[in-house]
Amino acid sequence: MSPELSIVLLAVALPFAVAGVTPLLFRVLGEKTGYAGSVTALACFGLLASQYGAEGTVALEWIPSLEIALRFTVDSWALLFALLASGIGALVFLYSTAYMHGESGLVRYYAALLAFMGSIIGVALAADLLSIFLFWELTSLCSFVLIGHYTADDSSQYAARMAMFVTVGGGLFLLVGFLLLALVAGDALGPAAAFDLAAMLENPDEMQSALREEGLFLPVLGLIAIGAGAKSAQVPLHFWLPNAMAAPTPVSAFLHSATMVKVGVYFIGRVRPLLSSLEWLLLFATLGLTTMTVCAILAVASTDIKELLAYSTASHLGLITAGFGFTSVLGAETGVFHLLNHALFKAALFLVAGIVAHEAGTRRLEDLGGLRHDLPITAGITVIVALSMAGIPPFSGFYSKELLFEAAVEASHVHDIGLLGWLYPAVAVFGSVFTVLYSLRFLSLFFGGRPDALGDVHRPSIALLVPPALLAALTAVVSVDPELAVHAIVQGGVDATAVETHAMHVGIPTSYSPAVGMSVVAIGLGFLAYPFYGRIHGGIRAIPRSVPPTSANWWYDAFVDTLTDGGARLAARVHNGLLRTYASWTLAGTCALALAGFAATGTIVPVELVDVDAPPVIALVLLVAVMAGIAVVLSTSHIAGILTLSILGFMIAIFYILASAPDLALTQLVVETLILVIFLLVIEEIPEYYEVGLGRVARDAALSLAVGATAFVTVLVTTDARPEGSTAIARYYAERAVPEGGGTNIVNVTLVDFRGFDTLGELVVVALAAISILTLIVMREGGEEE
Repeated sequence: MSPELSIVLLAVALPFAVAGVTPLLFRVLGEKTGYAGSVTALACFGLLASQYGAEGTVALEWIPSLEIALRFTVDSWALLFALLASGIGALVFLYSTAYMHGESGLVRYYAALLAFMGSIIGVALAADLLSIFLFWELTSLCSFVLIGHYTADDSSQYAARMAMFVTVGGGLFLLVGFLLLALVAGDALGPAAAFDLAAMLENPDEMQSALREEGLFLPVLGLIAIGAGAKSAQVPLHFWLPNAMAAPTPVSAFLHSATMVKVGVYFIGRVRPLLSSLEWLLLFATLGLTTMTVCAILAVASTDIKELLAYSTASHLGLITAGFGFTSVLGAETGVFHLLNHALFKAALFLVAGIVAHEAGTRRLEDLGGLRHDLPITAGITVIVALSMAGIPPFSGFYSKELLFEAAVEASHVHDIGLLGWLYPAVAVFGSVFTVLYSLRFLSLFFGGRPDALGDVHRPSIALLVPPALLAALTAVVSVDPELAVHAIVQGGVDATAVETHAMHVGIPTSYSPAVGMSVVAIGLGFLAYPFYGRIHGGIRAIPRSVPPTSANWWYDAFVDTLTDGGARLAARVHNGLLRTYASWTLAGTCALALAGFAATGTIVPVELVDVDAPPVIALVLLVAVMAGIAVVLSTSHIAGILTLSILGFMIAIFYILASAPDLALTQLVVETLILVIFLLVIEEIPEYYEVGLGRVARDAALSLAVGATAFVTVLVTTDARPEGSTAIARYYAERAVPEGGGTNIVNVTLVDFRGFDTLGELVVVALAAISILTLIVMREGGEEE
């Protein structure tokens, strides 16, 4: 069936609408506003669920003149991500009512959380590049507010700025990639498909061929990788995610495990059929496996339960990225299935971490243990989700991890990748060993001895227990019957992200295969190494202390400090209070942008500049004007400079007369005469002598040449422009000027329509001259020091 536009729009718009009235809801409901958020999320879940089985794209005209519309695609891949956002969102809102009890700033918290949920649903369903970017950046904006919820906490503000810097910075790279895609799509598929991602995905071969012909395939691939990698915390941009744990635990569970950080990997899966190639495999498989391994190692080095979960989240996002990186159908199955599994067990683990911190009063790993006696239900939940995170059979994480191993082994069969065909499986197993280690360490919070320093641990409320329990129950269902999840929604997601598809089957292996051997090695080594966890933990933590550049925040701090110091130095140099400095920077920047634009667009070819055809009289006038300009530069006094400058102005007036434009000539004569008189009247206020060094003279000379060249090229380009169909345009204007222009003849209408802009320009010139004169009068006490 086809999707219904009204239902899709309502599912996207409802969270934003409720976010707008959150202040009113809070006045009525107080801290129970979380229940309203939960109801809103459930409503969105129901609306989206009503579209189950629908396939297609719907559009709402946005900017018709540019053929831009809000397009939304409904398929299993979009519904999977959108349903996760709304379903887990409902549980997070319910959890927040208990966890955020007594906190301040709850209006801002719930409004931002609702807007964030709407942004994620928008990204999931958007089929237009502009719409995707709009919702993409809204997720970054909302996460900035939520991570920085504790406004009085320096670490919270630091983390919020870091997340904003990295994710929005990555979004700018993505925007450039989108523009390049739109440029190529407009030529290859027609102007109507310029920003239509759905149309591009329907024609992947044509799009990929067009990108390669234009030499833009690798740039687009790299730009998308940077944008998606920044959002999904891929190495080397992984460091923002652990710092973001300064946010409240419900925020961590929602934004940084189930939804926001998955926006990047979701989009990788979405464009996978469009860009799938050997280059795609080498880039994303390498990036994903590197992130999976590095962040798993950092998770073992963690001392805080939320820090451990943060690094493990980045590691599992690397697994999903690697899965989508492998171009076989097994890669698509890995990415889609593990996105579902990870959202369920990791959101539950974060909520468990919130319960532990809330009831035990600490998040330090070394201060916690033996909590099964105090929190038996929470311990049962943790067993299910932690073993799933470890990839222990028969828990859900095992099935998608097994698919990764199969895809890594098969990669060398699909492409000739040489040594990487052995390296990819080895790295996948190595990273999985550390996954088992940190999963067992989290599980040890509830088993083993109870630290003496640990005080009384209270039982959590029902509102805190129900959300993770439901997520654990869903994890258990997928663990017991993975084929149920496959048939329900995973298979459809695979079909949307794979180049070629087949029926997907998962289950406990019944015979030996290389992937089974890899699982046995990873799990076995993880259990064998766990007794030495303390030594491994200490060894990893010692590395940043001995080699600072390897620490998570070192490069970010160094880069930001460099930008800050450089900005301060530049500000001191540019904003020094001197008119000369402001004029120099403004003129230099304007010239650079204008000339670069002419060069980039190929507007003018240098050899064309020598082809000048002018009558002898006009050539003589122009020659005199050029000589007057040179005389201005060589003049030895202010009076001589002003007089010779006026010669240049009068030559322009004569040129207008010879060009049969007496009205322009009259205007030029009047303006030139008035300015000459004004300059002569104020000449006494100008200092007789400036002490100017050779370096400043060279700078001013170079700037003057740049301004002159820019003006010359601009005039040449604009006067030589002959737009296609200019005769038809002129005829159209001539026929409609009088009846539709409100005048009595075409000359009057033309004067009103076009000369108004000319007059405005003349007024600007006079105003600038007046400002210059006023500045000279104010500075009459002496010259500038710079």
